[in-house]
Amino acid sequence: MKKLINDPATVLADSLVGVAAAHPELRVDHENRIVYRGTPTRAGKVAIVSGGGSGHEPLHGGFVGLGMLDAAISGEVFTSPTPDQVEAATKGADGGAGVLHIVKNYTGDVMNFEMAAELSEGVNVETVVTNDDVAVEDSTWTAGRRGVGVTVLLEKIVGAAAEEGLDLQAVAALARRVNDSGRSMGMALTSCTVPAAGKPTFEIPDDMMEMGVGIHGEPGRHRVPMAAASSVAEQLVAPILADLDFTGGPNIVMLNGMGGTPLIELYLMFGEVKKLLDAAGVEVARTLVGNYITSLDMAGCSVTILKADDEILKFWDAPVNTPGLRWGI
Repeated sequence: MKKLINDPATVLADSLVGVAAAHPELRVDHENRIVYRGTPTRAGKVAIVSGGGSGHEPLHGGFVGLGMLDAAISGEVFTSPTPDQVEAATKGADGGAGVLHIVKNYTGDVMNFEMAAELSEGVNVETVVTNDDVAVEDSTWTAGRRGVGVTVLLEKIVGAAAEEGLDLQAVAALARRVNDSGRSMGMALTSCTVPAAGKPTFEIPDDMMEMGVGIHGEPGRHRVPMAAASSVAEQLVAPILADLDFTGGPNIVMLNGMGGTPLIELYLMFGEVKKLLDAAGVEVARTLVGNYITSLDMAGCSVTILKADDEILKFWDAPVNTPGLRWGI
């Protein structure tokens, strides 16, 4: 294993030291491993809080800032944060108007955020669970579909809604509508290596790829022979379009890298995805290409499509200023 680390046991703690050094506009609670905005949530604004295991950067800490999250909790690599951590973030972010928890559908995350909401006495908490992965119905760590790429788009959209002053019930309703309107599918060329394990999570022969892989290296739908990018794009897009009708209106499309694939390949893949969507009559109104919800050093990518409308596009276009996403500033 070759990684730029000091000790496998201190990767997360050391990384958060670097986050604090690189982003003085943020505040890092090193004891609880929480990234906050540098200024408290303004009175009357709904606080948006998310988190999960680390290893998916920039999700979630990289999306703390104006127009997105108020706080993000980091668990150890691919490990849910504890209820105490989430409770601390919930109380620390609350500005008096309540807190929305955005939780990816993984058993540990759902359970620990649920417990934290119960522990956070005096704070009005709503929870939205993302479950947009069409690859498998149940997986290694989930009951039901996994929460993946839509989480990024949802955090941006509801973050803008909270900035505009929508109340907790309205922000939560919007979050549920976004989640219900998005679908994702991912693939991997290689496994990832968790620092504490010191070896790849699984092995993929050089002439094969995993279709439908999860962001922790969970198995996908099937293992298939390596193919041209055009074929890979078709194998990702077809299951998404079969699951939900994206015609008849605008859509936001994200081509996301898993952490180990260069941008030249991600843009190439987006070009192939766009051809397929054009042929299917799916309008691409907004795009996002890059590494936004990763799996450490895994080579591969995922496609997320979100049905949009004027309200969703307005909140998507609203200013955002975070380490991982920034425009309109």
